[in-house]
Amino acid sequence: MKKNINIICSGLIFGIFMINSIALGKGKEVKLENLLPELDGWSQIEESQTYYPESLFEYINGAAEIYLSYDFEQLIVSQYEEQDTKSNVALEIYDMGINSNAFGIYSAERYPESNFLNIGLQGYIEEGALNFLAGKYYIKLLCFDCNESSNEILKKFADEIVMRIGDKDRFPLPLTFFPSEGRINNTEKYIKHNFMGYAFLHDGYSVVYKNNNMEFECFLVEGNNPDDAKLMLNKFLQEKKEMGIKEVSPGYMIRDRYYKNIYIAAINNYICGVIKIEDGMEEVGQDYLGMIIDNLKQ
Repeated sequence: MKKNINIICSGLIFGIFMINSIALGKGKEVKLENLLPELDGWSQIEESQTYYPESLFEYINGAAEIYLSYDFEQLIVSQYEEQDTKSNVALEIYDMGINSNAFGIYSAERYPESNFLNIGLQGYIEEGALNFLAGKYYIKLLCFDCNESSNEILKKFADEIVMRIGDKDRFPLPLTFFPSEGRINNTEKYIKHNFMGYAFLHDGYSVVYKNNNMEFECFLVEGNNPDDAKLMLNKFLQEKKEMGIKEVSPGYMIRDRYYKNIYIAAINNYICGVIKIEDGMEEVGQDYLGMIIDNLKQ
């Protein structure tokens, strides 16, 4: 009898725990409308507009496809006017579903030489425009008729939005496995589908490096599990079999018309590699492949 009571109590406790967990999980969901800033002296000109995957082309016809390739979920657009000066701010908040997708589209649109700011996870400002990343959101702000106050106004709007988002999160974990030596800052990219132009390569990360005036790239392709990583590597090697493949410890070296000398291996859930290594610099390629592998093993 006592054993049965314990089982019942344990079940009740587990059930209460699950209900609370679900409730907490739902509580973390934020409606895009709740991220719209409210600043003294500023008011929305008209009602905000919301777009979904099936209607995104109506708003950004020429660029919608790249957003959809990162599994875009929702966009809210709003426009503000300052009562005294009639300055105007246009706001776009893209909900990309998960943080890596938001980083992917953000990384596709920034440049290494952009004027970066410590806003959200990262942002950059140009003349009359401020774009930034925070959690699963990619935010764009445009200032019209703001004159010399443009940057100050944009930062005020950005700070208010970040406060409403709360957790700005961090850069995707795979980026921590890339070597620091020779790394060119703000060249990190995430390609969700068709990495390096191959449909079977998904979830690819790349970073640009420089060594003795040679620019090259290191990359990681994240598999669902070790078997998935090995399968993707085997398909890649099959595609390149006519290029010339040589086994090098602990992976392969491939001569390629576009990517020059490639060094590649499969470690745990990842394919790791180095591309665009010029003839005569093969040792650099092998060294960087080894550094990535060491980082993955640690």
